[in-house]
Amino acid sequence: MERPAVSVIKQHLIDPEICIRCGTCEATCSVGAVSHDDNNYVVDPELCNGCLDCIAPCPTGSIDNWRIVTTPYSLAEQFSWQELPAQGDVGGDLPVEEAVDPEAGALIAAAHAGGGGRAVAPKSAAKPAVNVFPRSKPVVATVQGNYRITAVDAESDVRHIVLGLGDVQFPVLEGQSIGIVPPISDPDGKPYPLRLYSVASARDGEKRNANNLALTVKRVPGGLISDWLCNLKVGDRVAVTGPFGATFLMPDDPSANVLMVCTGTGSAPFRAFTERRRRAQPGAPGRMALFFGARRPEELPYFGPLQKVPDSLLEKHLVYSRLPGRPKEYVQDRMRAEGESVGRLLGDPKTHIFVCGLKGMEEGVEEALAEIAARSALDWDELKPRLRAEGRFHVETY
Repeated sequence: MERPAVSVIKQHLIDPEICIRCGTCEATCSVGAVSHDDNNYVVDPELCNGCLDCIAPCPTGSIDNWRIVTTPYSLAEQFSWQELPAQGDVGGDLPVEEAVDPEAGALIAAAHAGGGGRAVAPKSAAKPAVNVFPRSKPVVATVQGNYRITAVDAESDVRHIVLGLGDVQFPVLEGQSIGIVPPISDPDGKPYPLRLYSVASARDGEKRNANNLALTVKRVPGGLISDWLCNLKVGDRVAVTGPFGATFLMPDDPSANVLMVCTGTGSAPFRAFTERRRRAQPGAPGRMALFFGARRPEELPYFGPLQKVPDSLLEKHLVYSRLPGRPKEYVQDRMRAEGESVGRLLGDPKTHIFVCGLKGMEEGVEEALAEIAARSALDWDELKPRLRAEGRFHVETY
C-alpha cells in the first residue's frame, strides 16, 4: 500500500536534564528564540532560524538537541518538561526513518551516536527531582570541609569539598549533579556560566542525615573557577543550583550488579554509589566492581579511603599508566585482563554499566567491552542498545 507523504520539520530543543540554566543560549540568540521561566530554557519554533550560533557557547551541550516532528512542541510543553521526549514515530505509524528524507535521517543517526543515544534511568532507581533550585533562586550552602585527596607531591590537586545545606531540603540522588554559581565576572563584567559537578555523597548526606553533600573538584591550571573552589575555606558560602540529571542514576536494587569504569574526578558518582549500598543494602547479593584509572597511585583521588573499602562490598581494580619501570596500563587493558569476570557480568541481566571520566576513555572502554562480549559469545552490537533501552548502560564523559 502506498503511504501518504508526510510534512516534517527538524525542531531545535534544549535538554532540561543537563541544562544548567546559565543563560548563555538566551544571551547568544540574535532573534530572541530562546527564553526561560523558573523551570526550563526553551526554543520558540516560530522564531528559531537555525543559525546555530547558540551551539558552541553552551557549556554542557544541552542546546544541541533536535527532534523530527510533524507538529512542533509548543513553548508550554517545553516549559513543563523534566526530560526531552524520545524521538518517536512521525505521522502516526510511519517509522521516522521512512517519513523523513535521507538528510534528516542522518541527523537522527548523528544525534544517537557516541555513547549510543539517549539512555533511560534504571528501572529500580528512585525518581529524581530536577532543577528544584534554578539559578534565579539558588541555595546558599556553607563550606563544612575542604580536603586534598591526592598526594601532596602529586601533579593533580583534587579536593573533596563538603557543603552544608542548612535547613533547606535539597533532594539529590546518587549520580546527579549540582550547579555552582561562580561569584566572579568575566573581563567584560558578565557572570561566568555555572559549573556542573557530580555529587560524591549518598542521598542522605556526606554525614548521614546531616543535610550536606560532597563534591570532587580538580584544580585546573589557569582555571579561575576551579582555583576559587579549591581555595574555599570552612564557613565560606556558595550558591548552588539543581539538582540535575535523571538517567545516570544508581539502581536501587540490592541484587543489581554495578560495573563502574572511571578516571580522575569521574569517580565522584561511584563514591556515592558505593556509600549508598554500604549504608542501605549491607550484604546485598549484587556485585559492585570498579575499574579506576590514574597516572600513579599518588594521582588517584580517594586512594587511601579506597583501601579501607572491604572487597566484599567493592571489587577494586586500580590501574596506573605512568608507573616507573612498568608498561602503561589503562582501564580498558585491565578490563580485558579480567575478561572472564567482566564477561559474566555482561551476560547477567542484573548488570548495570556506568562509564564516567575523560572523553578520551570512552572509545577504548567500548572497544574492550565489545571484545570481551565476543569472547563470551555475546554480540555487543545487539547487547549495547538493549542495555541502554533497559536503563543498564550509561556514559558520562567530559
